[in-house]
Amino acid sequence: MTAARRISVLGATGSVGVATLDLIERAEPGTFDVVALTANRNAAALAKLAIRHRADYVAIADPRAAAELREALAGHPEIEIGTGDTAVSEAAARPADWTMAAIVGAAGLKPTLEALRQGRALAFANKECLVCAGALFMREAAACGTRLLPVDSEHNAVFQVFDFERREAIRAITLTASGGPFRTWSLERMRTARRQDALAHPTWEMGAKITIDSATMMNKGLEIIEACWLFDLTPDRVEVVVHPQSIVHGLVEYRDGSVLAQLGSPDMRTPIASALAWPQRMRAPVERMRLGDIARLDFEAPDEVRFPALRLAREVIAAGGIAPAVFNAANEIAVAAFLEERIGFLDIAASVEEVLERSLADPDMPRGVESFDDVYAIDARSRELARNLIATSGQSKARIPSI
Repeated sequence: MTAARRISVLGATGSVGVATLDLIERAEPGTFDVVALTANRNAAALAKLAIRHRADYVAIADPRAAAELREALAGHPEIEIGTGDTAVSEAAARPADWTMAAIVGAAGLKPTLEALRQGRALAFANKECLVCAGALFMREAAACGTRLLPVDSEHNAVFQVFDFERREAIRAITLTASGGPFRTWSLERMRTARRQDALAHPTWEMGAKITIDSATMMNKGLEIIEACWLFDLTPDRVEVVVHPQSIVHGLVEYRDGSVLAQLGSPDMRTPIASALAWPQRMRAPVERMRLGDIARLDFEAPDEVRFPALRLAREVIAAGGIAPAVFNAANEIAVAAFLEERIGFLDIAASVEEVLERSLADPDMPRGVESFDDVYAIDARSRELARNLIATSGQSKARIPSI
């Protein structure tokens, strides 16, 4: 009898974490054994998942939620509880055969590194690890012998049709983008976009931060950077096309003219199942894709005037050095400010661009990325610059440079 695979899920209460645990629950009994689960602050949901999946260890990042978590698990002394960022990293370091790294943003870098250093399989939906610390992260993965399994639908799609044994035959890859809720909006109309407009994604159900990133197309900019590192490609070989139906998720173009694409219904359980069962396949409860019912697939070039995040991402790749970490941190602060209705929608990309400019002359900004400590320092200083910019710009009054 094959031993159960030991599984940890970092970010268990988010959309990716919940979908991962849904697949685990549907598998044959004895297939998986849940080792550790983590969450940021949703203690009630974390406790329910821990009980349901008989987790050995749970960790909640926000110490203010510790009492609620302990109370919810009072009748389950077999489940060990940890609180704070250190506990989340401890959860990631617990021996597991497969770890899902689904903590949103730069906050996921430290625990994802802990999981990576186990030298097993690491499924990751945290693109920020490769955006902020691409060279360091890939070097660490190679040194530890870790199998990296991308979970973002676009990167997972490319992963499935990318011929790693004959890389020289590959000309380029294409990541698709839904276009988000503002795909057909004019620039003037986008200036008036509110929180509820940006959160109304036409295709995917995701967390708030990622949904806003999709609306600005900042998510696709981050994904371009991630793809360059993950597939060892120069930026000119990573293309983007807007595809509103979200049926084609990624394409690989070969030098003989062949283009291989991965298609599927827009359900995150498909790429998660691909990573969870790799190199095998498993059943996933997703709607079957029937092209006759879909009837048409549309594609269009992205508009970098209305969505300047794509231009910024390519400029950041060209600049290298500290720029990617600054780019990511500034965006996280800007998205949070938009969700709190302190800046306007177009101010998100504009403020990121301004922070990138300010970082070049900032005397307190580290100049190199030689270690992960450098990455953490760049991230912290970039957030400070972004907060200062937003605090002095007023509430969506265009004192942040307009696009």
